[in-house]
Amino acid sequence: MCGIAGIICPSGGSKETLDEMLNRIIHRGPDDHGTFIDSDVAIGMRRLSIIDVEGGKQPISSEDGSLIIVFNGEIYNFKELREGLLKNGHVFKTDSDTEVILHLYEDMGEEVVKKLRGMFTFIIYDMKKGKVFVARDFFGIKPLYYLKNDDRIIAIASEIKSLLTLPEYKKEINEEAIFHYLSYQYNPLKETFFKNIYRVLPATYLIIDAKTGKFEEKKYWDFVFDENTEMNETIGKKELSEILVNSVQHHLISDVPLGAFLSGGIDSALIVGAIRKVHPNGELKTFTIGSKEINEFAEAKEQADVLKTTHTEILLNPDEYFAELPKIAWHFDEPVADPSAVALYFLARETSKHVKVVLSGEGADELFGGYGIYCEPFSLAKFNRVPSFLRFFILLLTRLPFNFKGMNFLRRYQKKLEDRYIGNAHIFSAEETREIWKGKPYARMNLDPLYNQAKNYSDSEKMQYIDINTWLPGDILAKADKMTMAHSLELRVPFLDIRVADFARTIPDRLKYVGGTTKYLLRRAAEGLVPRTTQKRKKLGFPVPLSQWLRSRTDWQEKLLTSSFISSRFNIEIIKKLITDHVSGRTDNARKLFIFIMLSAWYDAYYGGERI
Repeated sequence: MCGIAGIICPSGGSKETLDEMLNRIIHRGPDDHGTFIDSDVAIGMRRLSIIDVEGGKQPISSEDGSLIIVFNGEIYNFKELREGLLKNGHVFKTDSDTEVILHLYEDMGEEVVKKLRGMFTFIIYDMKKGKVFVARDFFGIKPLYYLKNDDRIIAIASEIKSLLTLPEYKKEINEEAIFHYLSYQYNPLKETFFKNIYRVLPATYLIIDAKTGKFEEKKYWDFVFDENTEMNETIGKKELSEILVNSVQHHLISDVPLGAFLSGGIDSALIVGAIRKVHPNGELKTFTIGSKEINEFAEAKEQADVLKTTHTEILLNPDEYFAELPKIAWHFDEPVADPSAVALYFLARETSKHVKVVLSGEGADELFGGYGIYCEPFSLAKFNRVPSFLRFFILLLTRLPFNFKGMNFLRRYQKKLEDRYIGNAHIFSAEETREIWKGKPYARMNLDPLYNQAKNYSDSEKMQYIDINTWLPGDILAKADKMTMAHSLELRVPFLDIRVADFARTIPDRLKYVGGTTKYLLRRAAEGLVPRTTQKRKKLGFPVPLSQWLRSRTDWQEKLLTSSFISSRFNIEIIKKLITDHVSGRTDNARKLFIFIMLSAWYDAYYGGERI
């Protein structure tokens, strides 16, 4: 695990410039660093030593010295792959997974990505071919960005802040990203909050000409639903349980201390239960976080007692929560207004004092149908069975100028899925965004390519597919990586193992949602691995009492209302009303207000002179 960076230009880039890029992300790899520089390319890394602690230093070169690699991530099947490479005559200098990727590339070229089981970003410099090969893992677990000048890539890095150090780059805000952030609570675009800086998309690789920076981009994998209509509950739960245990077993490979998050819900408990299946008696440390107002301490403690872990509870403090927002925004690179992300920052901070690697349950909801919103198509379908004359009368009621229970449901019924569902988080509506935004009125983000790819799926599968391609990498995995790496803690996500994904995409809807229960087959697969009381527990995660905290304190209000950045781009009178209505208790505007709080914190971190 580490942070990587590279410069691609005719002059190659100086060691001083590359070192500055790497120093900016020292939190990703405080244990070691290494660089390679020639006339065309400069690449380097900051290392967090997890596997082959002593011998796995990077960059690593091929036997003949013509290939150089820097790598961020973990390859969980590297030992199996290594055996095959040894049989093919490859000579290894290290016991690391990094070198396995390099030798596989020698044999397979770009197809190497399809053999890897793990999370990864890497840069390979192929001197013979004069090209640079860059790749990101299947789901986008590990981040990677590039700086583009006209039509050529001039630099690559694990975090945006590395690219901002380049002397030739002048920071400029991408207003379109701000516009979409209002709806999504994160930036869903390929272009980041900084103009000319882009993210390498999940399951994508780049081939870059080392002399010119010209590049081509290719998507090498997609999560394609392929429903197994023959699957039954008995066989399905058994197979899924075995696959999950196998995934967890592979994710346990480590030469340093390892633990797990334990929230109190089904996902994290299943991970810990699978660890106990593999290692029934070994010491295992688990960690959870909560506040005085809301927590799952009792539920997590019950799980820890049954699963025999050494458990730590972390109490979230509101004063510290708000005080750390500028630092958290800096670590994020771009604003992410997910309140649980801040909780994760503090959870990771405490966890890093005890272990260097932690397993977590991210991805289970997206792959196995864990969000209640995914059940909506089935509820809407029931409405179709109402007699047509009565249905017509009911729908007329939605045009009346007042609200009643179920009004929102009926209004959503009248819209096609493609028009009503943009992803799991939907903070400001299109109408609200137009009212509050002072800048150029950008068009709604075009989700048509994703919906076209999903045209043959059920409506529930379409919603999953949208979230797997937007919400999962943009929010869930972004906060998982950035908040843990802020404390040099490696986070692993066994639910997003490629073999788990290959099974998840075959599960029919009838085994995902049963009687209002989400993730039904996953819950059945957990039998014997988690306490019985956990199996039906609803999702809560690491909750934050944001509504209460925003009502009980006022320090954030003045900062927001006096921000020239906020007032120059948004209708401040609307923000004032959001504050007044929230503080009075008339409405709960916490999520909308947090959009601006995190945006302001981001601006202060990157344009206020605090760090950059």
